[in-house]
Amino acid sequence: MSAPLPLRNIAIIAHVDHGKTTLVDQLFRQSGTFRDNQRIEERAMDSNDLEKERGITILAKPTSIEWNGYRINIVDTPGHADFGAEVERILSMVDGVVLLVDSSEGAMPQTKFVTGKALGLGLKPIVVVNKIDRPDGRADEVLNEVFDLFVSLDANDEQLDFPVLYASGRNGYASDDIEAREGTLEPLFQLITKHVPAPALEVDAPFSFLATLLDRDNFMGRVLTGRVQSGVVKINDPIRALDRDGKVIEVGRASKLMTFRGLERVPVEEARAGDIIALAGLEKATVANTIAAPEVVDPIAAQPIDPPTLAMRFAVNDSPLAGREGDKVTSRLIRDRLMREAETNVAIRVTESEDKDSFEVAGRGELQLGVVIETMRREGFELGISRPRVLFKEDENGGRTEPYETVVIDVDDEHSGTVVEKMQRRKAELTDMRPSGLGKTRITFSAPSRGLIGYHGEFLSDTRGTGIMNRLFEKYGPYKGAIEGRLNGVLISNGDGEANAYALNNLEDRGILFVGPSEKLYEGMIIGENAKPDDLEVNPMKAKQLSNVRSSGKDDAIRLTPPKIMTLEQAIAYIDDDEMVEVTPQSIRLRKVYLDPNERKRMSRKKADA
Repeated sequence: MSAPLPLRNIAIIAHVDHGKTTLVDQLFRQSGTFRDNQRIEERAMDSNDLEKERGITILAKPTSIEWNGYRINIVDTPGHADFGAEVERILSMVDGVVLLVDSSEGAMPQTKFVTGKALGLGLKPIVVVNKIDRPDGRADEVLNEVFDLFVSLDANDEQLDFPVLYASGRNGYASDDIEAREGTLEPLFQLITKHVPAPALEVDAPFSFLATLLDRDNFMGRVLTGRVQSGVVKINDPIRALDRDGKVIEVGRASKLMTFRGLERVPVEEARAGDIIALAGLEKATVANTIAAPEVVDPIAAQPIDPPTLAMRFAVNDSPLAGREGDKVTSRLIRDRLMREAETNVAIRVTESEDKDSFEVAGRGELQLGVVIETMRREGFELGISRPRVLFKEDENGGRTEPYETVVIDVDDEHSGTVVEKMQRRKAELTDMRPSGLGKTRITFSAPSRGLIGYHGEFLSDTRGTGIMNRLFEKYGPYKGAIEGRLNGVLISNGDGEANAYALNNLEDRGILFVGPSEKLYEGMIIGENAKPDDLEVNPMKAKQLSNVRSSGKDDAIRLTPPKIMTLEQAIAYIDDDEMVEVTPQSIRLRKVYLDPNERKRMSRKKADA
């Protein structure tokens, strides 16, 4: 058997949209992983449908390339804070990181988050200032920002002496010359092999492996991915799984071993210390468990995962239209699916309610939980989703605390006053405000997460779609008291039936409509936003009364304003505490929790008394 190639294990980390996945595409091409005539999609590493649609990385994925006699294992990590749990686990698998920073946007909240995790593990980053060809690039300033960031994160002298390259991932070149605008990624390959250490692990010790990712395969069952920490494992070797306290969870055999070659998982006969592999053969082992030879008794230390800060209630869809569009509507199916999600996604926590008809799902943020809902919806599930609520804690003196986020906003100068005013009404504190060039201002806030729920849509309206908002969990801090919610009431259907154009035409003066003619409606469904603060029950099914004089022909003259159609995230952000989003494979509807008006009045009186 030929000697294994010298190994380098790296992760590519960055803020969302700074070009990680595009850079990996070019590393593939220039290393010869793909043939010149091979057709591959752009951003090949974003394999999930939602990733392709949203242009973001949700799931961390290992891959591997060969270059000049080296095997380089690369992990493309998510850049969004809601998927930070993925980043934390990945960093324990690698010996070095490439930190990518946009030459215009500079160091952003997620840059700080991922860099802090990497420096805390003692990794020595390679800094790549990406998108160097942007007309609004400011590479020198950005490099100073990165250095200041490292200092603020208590980087040691070795970490502060980081190598720098200037690159364009899209155009496939990197250089130590800030003026370079052509070339190849050869300098980056050289720097990775020279600067990143080989895995310093014991090949002669008993086999041990820390599971950092978990997925399911229809043929192999549970597949655990991670780095072999010590020893060698071969097909059918006896293994066992230990939890973080060293307790044995199960005993089995390594029925399948796979390593990564380009985008493929390739079966291998054995793996040794330093290899990043996928292993099948265990039924109970999960993320953060140690998989090891039978003689190993001490588990590998696993990174603690930051706690969830936000929760939503996932309920069985009990609307009059339930079961018409999806084929998975029972609480048992929903429970099984959520438990599977919690098993592979350690940042999510699922709790069953007493009535067994709903589940509280806690996670890192609205985007992360929105992705779970969207994925289930595409699988044929119907759900009722509540308004997100933050998870409170108590401090050592018994005082109530709540999660805070660092919010960095880039807006045109003309909108900065509106943004500051709106954020302060949501109990945010302004911590920094500076011009960022080209008529833009960068504003930083420390804000309670509670105040940010539902703000993003309003923010885009206030900035005419030009503002960029980035959020990152900061801390648990003192409870900020009541925060004003939505200022407008809603229009509620007072019966079941189909929306009528004549009725909708008459209702347009009342506010903004969310439904169009012929849509199926039911009592308690929200059909629009009231122009006034109170909720209003209306009849959107009312047809024109016909007589000899008033004929139906005049209906041809009705010209309705197109209804406001909300995305899933917008709908979840819009609803109030007494409202829900009905999610099916084909529709997103807003409704009151209690469809019967008398029940609604009774519950609101009860709430007022409480």
